[in-house]
Amino acid sequence: MADVDIDMQMELEPQIIIDADMEREAEGFKEQGNAFYVKKDYSEAFNYYTKAIDACPKNASYYGNRAATLMMLCRFREALVDSQRAVRLDDCFMKGHLREGKCHLSLGNAMAASRCFQKVLELEPSNSQAQQEHKNATAVLEYERMADFDFEKRDFRKVVYSMDKALGLASTCHRFKILKAECLALLGRYPEAQSVASDILRMDSTNGDALYVRGLCLYYEDCIDKAVQFFVQALRMAPDHEKSRLACRNAKALKAKKEEGNKVFKDSNFEAAYRLYSEALAIDPNNIKTNAKLYCNRGTVGAKLNKPDQAIEDCTSAIKLDDTYIKAYLRRAQCYMDIEQYEEAVRDYEKVYQTEKTKEHKHLLKTAQLELKKSKRKDYYKVLGVGKNATEDEIKKAYRKRALMHHPDRHSAATPEVQKEEEKKFKEMGEAFTVLSDPKKKTRYDCGHDLEDDSNNMGDFNANNIFKTFFGGPAGGFSFESSQNQAPGNVFFQFG
Repeated sequence: MADVDIDMQMELEPQIIIDADMEREAEGFKEQGNAFYVKKDYSEAFNYYTKAIDACPKNASYYGNRAATLMMLCRFREALVDSQRAVRLDDCFMKGHLREGKCHLSLGNAMAASRCFQKVLELEPSNSQAQQEHKNATAVLEYERMADFDFEKRDFRKVVYSMDKALGLASTCHRFKILKAECLALLGRYPEAQSVASDILRMDSTNGDALYVRGLCLYYEDCIDKAVQFFVQALRMAPDHEKSRLACRNAKALKAKKEEGNKVFKDSNFEAAYRLYSEALAIDPNNIKTNAKLYCNRGTVGAKLNKPDQAIEDCTSAIKLDDTYIKAYLRRAQCYMDIEQYEEAVRDYEKVYQTEKTKEHKHLLKTAQLELKKSKRKDYYKVLGVGKNATEDEIKKAYRKRALMHHPDRHSAATPEVQKEEEKKFKEMGEAFTVLSDPKKKTRYDCGHDLEDDSNNMGDFNANNIFKTFFGGPAGGFSFESSQNQAPGNVFFQFG
């Protein structure tokens, strides 16, 4: 039995010597790693800590040191693995638990981080760093809760705020970045959303969430074909990515419905076009740019169907979605012109001209301003009850009819108030007829000139003289005598 013991001792002694040499070598590598770490040469520090681990893979502190180095290199996932190895080797390794918690927190797993910091506090209740980090983990959990709640309410600005706060404590969490980017896209802040997604894809080109956000931005910018490509790629990377599946389906449906509407519009099937554009608008309320175009298209259809109020409402909806949409302003302005709401038309054309100072837009603005100026004068065509394209004969007939209707003699038995009103209307008839029956004055009036500034001004005209001239004068012309014996609406002509 003693011989066996001696043999065993003789066999073990070389192994002990080898282990001791390896430990000394590993310690040397660790010291070199520490020196590079102090110099902030983290890449070299990483290399020497790795050599120390290779020489002595059962030492928890070597994994802990390499984890610290990886954290400085922002390689938190690798650092997390090393931290977990360290605490498996030594469950009382406080720095290992602290580093594991920091890695979890930076990666956005606040619940796991909280457990790690709690373990540190069990080992050392007064550890101020663990206390602060535990508060940070609790704060991140609260920001997550707030973000989920606000996302459900579609309050995307608040979600972005919460994610910014969370990322201040969990800087490398892709999940938080993706949620922020998605909400930025939903808010129409596409360049910011694209930037966040692109940063993630540079680190991980197969990230399905980032591919989805890139596609979402293109989709909302009305680049539907390119968007579909990204959604399809995201589904290749993550076949169960439900958001990409839904967005891809919506994008294809939206494109098809819009194109079908455009086709029937070109075929002058306006009722069908209106229905198809309406169906397209129901597909995705979040697609601001495409929906703005659809509202404008439907507004154009409304104008074609002679429904100006409906057309104006649709153009207004388009502008609310995209206040830079020139085509919607132009369409709405034309509708305002058609219904003679010239002040509104001028406002829209001014907006257009401020944005795009073209000759065409300047002409449209000048035309609207002229119509507005004309609308503020007496409308002689309305006074006579004729259209703006009335012929000379139609103007005469209209004057004859209305002058007889409002002649003061006809209302001599009426109340003073009625007499005054009819006399006013009678004078307006004469004024209107004076202008519209004179080709030169009519032309100046139609062009928007102020006739009061004309050398042949309107200030001294006499409505009775115009009436007498029109009906042949007082001698043998026209009289309201005995009209009291006539039926209402009849007149008595007396010829010499």
